Amino acid sequence: MSKSDQPTVTRKQLIEGLNEDLSREYQAIIAYVNYSQVLKGAEYMNIADELAVHAGEELEHALKVANHIDYLGGMPSVTPKPVKTSEKAEDMLKFDLANEKETIRQYRRRVRQADELNEFAIAESLRGILVEEQDHLIALATALGIDPPDAGIAD
Repeated sequence: MSKSDQPTVTRKQLIEGLNEDLSREYQAIIAYVNYSQVLKGAEYMNIADELAVHAGEELEHALKVANHIDYLGGMPSVTPKPVKTSEKAEDMLKFDLANEKETIRQYRRRVRQADELNEFAIAESLRGILVEEQDHLIALATALGIDPPDAGIAD
C-alpha cells in the first residue's frame, strides 16, 4: 500500500469484526467448559482435560479482544455465538474443530485489517491469539485422529 492509498477497511469495520470474534470467543468458552465436563470414555480423558485448559485460554482471548474494541472506541459484544451440543463425544470434538477453523480464518483476516489501519499492536496481539487457536485446532484434530485442516483466511 503506497502512502496515497486509503485503507480498504475502516475502524468501524475492524470493531465490528472484533465483536464477531469476541462472540466466537464466548462461544468457545461455553463449549469448552461444557465439553470438558461431559466427554466420557477413557479415550477422551486427555482431551477433556485439555479442553478445560482451552476454556481458560479462550477467556484470556476474550479479555484481550474486548480491550482492543474498547481502545478503538467500540462497545464489546455480550452475546455468544450459538453452542452446539451432542450426546456423542466425536460430534462435540468435530463441532469444536469447525469452530476453531472459523476462528483462525477470521483472526487471520483481522490481523491484515489491523495492519492495514496501522494498528500494529492489535495485530501483534491477535497473532499471539492465533498461535493458541492453532494449537487448539491441532489438539482437536489429533483427538479425532485426523490431520489438522488448513483453515485458510476469511474473505
